[in-house]
Amino acid sequence: MDFNFKEEQLQFADALRRWIDKDYGFDVRHRIVHSATGVSDVAWNTLTELGMLALPVPEAQGGFNGDAVDMLVVMQELGRGLVVEPYFSTVWGARFLALAGNQHRLLEDVAKGELKLACALGEKQSRHDLADIKTIAGINGEGYRIDGTKTVVIHGGQADALIVSARSAGAQRDANGISLFVVRADTPGVTVRDYRTIDGLRAATVQFSHVAVPASALLSKLGGGCEMLDEAADYGTALLCAEALGVMDALFSATLEYLKTRKQFGTPIGSFQAVQHRMADMYIHLEQARSMAMLAAARMSCGDIEERRRVVSAAKVRIGHAAKFIGQQAVQLHGGMGVTGELPAAHHFKRLTTIELTLGDVDHHLERFIAQRGFGQHS
Repeated sequence: MDFNFKEEQLQFADALRRWIDKDYGFDVRHRIVHSATGVSDVAWNTLTELGMLALPVPEAQGGFNGDAVDMLVVMQELGRGLVVEPYFSTVWGARFLALAGNQHRLLEDVAKGELKLACALGEKQSRHDLADIKTIAGINGEGYRIDGTKTVVIHGGQADALIVSARSAGAQRDANGISLFVVRADTPGVTVRDYRTIDGLRAATVQFSHVAVPASALLSKLGGGCEMLDEAADYGTALLCAEALGVMDALFSATLEYLKTRKQFGTPIGSFQAVQHRMADMYIHLEQARSMAMLAAARMSCGDIEERRRVVSAAKVRIGHAAKFIGQQAVQLHGGMGVTGELPAAHHFKRLTTIELTLGDVDHHLERFIAQRGFGQHS
């Protein structure tokens, strides 16, 4: 397997990094986070102009048909810059639309940067089990009616449309009976309560009260959305792994630079052997995480469902462990400054902590990995 990036991928990464360094520095990000909306229209327009919104969209809808490896390059740079725009939520939602194959107009709008998306999948009781759904979808004339509440919807308050999971048949935790819909955020009966999360992003609680949607809003076969939900969740997890890699990369570099300049007894603390050993351990965790993030991205298009599940869960576990170790070590090596809002290190650690809890934590993915058929042969 070739792990070298293509020239086009490196160009995307370079363009993003130059923009972040020039126009999306730490102070600019701070002002955006504490603004009324928590996002920047200027930054969103720049991402659109750079082709980042068109990257994952199929060519038939005006995109570049980028795969998960292409997206890894982008998400890594966005993680390195701690970008808080609703990019992840939108491209994750676009994955649902692409898998559905019947939402060409919406995909065109995504590619042009004219449509922001959010995925309303989790509920109060579900934790990491996306099949634990109380939200109900019933037939309503020629369309459907949705009732229920979704929680911690990433950038739900900034979205123009929502990808919604609802139960149209079966018991609360059944795999069968899950349906997926795309719902405009301004549809009557949709109520959004927006708030800022600990990592500086935005999330929302979204309530659906007698929300009527047309038949065209259905993304999957009625009651047959489990496989689409599973595949799109793995895609989103792979994107988060890539973002976490970028965050860890930036945090490691910042810590190394700090150790070269911070002096104790007139000597840079980076010269102390015990500190060097800790940095070496951080580097090992970082490179192991890098390998697993790349493997997860590569396996997204392998066509083997069990292999995809196994590798994505393994990557989330390895990256979760690496994020915890690198984050804790970085904060400690920065000393008291490591927990203050004045240094990026604390914000990197917060973002890593939130990624760990998004789309399944380490324990959840360990259980999922073990549950895959053939686990005994691979152990």
